[in-house]
Amino acid sequence: MTYLRPLLVFFLAGLCEIGGGYLLWQWLKAGRPGWTGLLGALLLVAYGWVATWQPTSFGKTYAVYGGLFVVMSIAWAWYFDGFRPDRADVLGGAVTLLGIGIILFWPRA
Repeated sequence: MTYLRPLLVFFLAGLCEIGGGYLLWQWLKAGRPGWTGLLGALLLVAYGWVATWQPTSFGKTYAVYGGLFVVMSIAWAWYFDGFRPDRADVLGGAVTLLGIGIILFWPRA
């Protein structure tokens, strides 16, 4: 259970940041209504707040989150934009997840 909470917080932060960025993108690039941009901005603020729920230091939190952001961005693009990840995308995501696991869960003295 100790591992589940940080992963859920990272996932929630990712949804806030990627979702917020996506909504701003839709507002500015696809001509969506202004409320779309406002909601996106609010989600980006929420992302900054959610990230502070992690028990680790700022640098470690953002290093791990950066890797998760890469994987979640590929998944978001696949689901929402019809982007089809190829083998290199999947392999890169897997390597990124391995790096996240090492940074976050490697036993420390």
